[in-house]
Amino acid sequence: MADFESPEDILKSVQVQRWLKGLPAIIVLVLLLAAALTSFYSIGPDEAGVILRFGKYVRTTTPGLHMKIPLLVERAIPIKVKRIFKEEFGFRAEAQGARQTRSDFYRDESLMLTGDLNVLEIRWIVQFQIKDPVQFLFRVRDQRETLRDISEAVMRRVTGDYSVDEVLTIKRAEIDVQAQEELQRILDSYGAGVQIVTVKLQDVTPPERVQPAFNEVNEAKQEKERTINQAWEAYNKVIPRAKGEAEKTIREAEGYAVDVVNRAKGEAQRFLATWEAYRQAPEVTRKRLYLDAMAQVLATSKQKYIIDPSQQALLPFLQLQKGGAE
Repeated sequence: MADFESPEDILKSVQVQRWLKGLPAIIVLVLLLAAALTSFYSIGPDEAGVILRFGKYVRTTTPGLHMKIPLLVERAIPIKVKRIFKEEFGFRAEAQGARQTRSDFYRDESLMLTGDLNVLEIRWIVQFQIKDPVQFLFRVRDQRETLRDISEAVMRRVTGDYSVDEVLTIKRAEIDVQAQEELQRILDSYGAGVQIVTVKLQDVTPPERVQPAFNEVNEAKQEKERTINQAWEAYNKVIPRAKGEAEKTIREAEGYAVDVVNRAKGEAQRFLATWEAYRQAPEVTRKRLYLDAMAQVLATSKQKYIIDPSQQALLPFLQLQKGGAE
């Protein structure tokens, strides 16, 4: 190794001069390599690429391999536009299972005031997608916090329009729909580029301090429902049977009426036929009527006496017994 007495000697050395002559080529090679490495970018199948040129938006690209101006002139930001994101309010689900962390730490989010001035702990989720990546990146500064703040405000306002019983029981689905529509309307007015997929109430419970009172109210309601059901059960046993019996009586009366009317019509037809026969042959018809009447009378008689019309005294022929003649 050569000895150098001063820096000038080093600069004047042959090796250093050769190295300095090759430095531009090394720089050019490094720049070419950096340009090659930064000219390509890949966008995933569930993503959209937002391209910025010196920090300004220029275009949006689809999934796949693309080229851009290298050396940090253009920058590609992948945005997952097909993934469904979820925000939780009043609780946090653990990543490894269905268990949930304690809601005590998130009570500021979950405590709600209902329309009848009762307090409830409401836990819900919001699922959303990014429908416009450009608006999502540049129209709202902090997208997640903005979404959470708006969702919390909307849920408090919607809950305040219902009573505590409605929120606990029959109006939960209606609250979901109303909160989703209002949240979407506000986000659209902000140009947030977010599409709300669903808003779903997960758990609605009274605070721990008033839990016993709510339990008593629920027990009273259950007792009321049980009494009503028992009354309906007794009603369903008695009323249908009574209706059946009434229907049976009505049908029997209708059948009797039809029978009487038909009989009357038959008698009237028979009388008309007899009258027509009598009109055509009075003597024959009169005799036939007489014979029919006698047949009916004699059929009911126990003893029959045939008397000669010329007989003057009837008593000697009758066998009189004590107590009268039979």
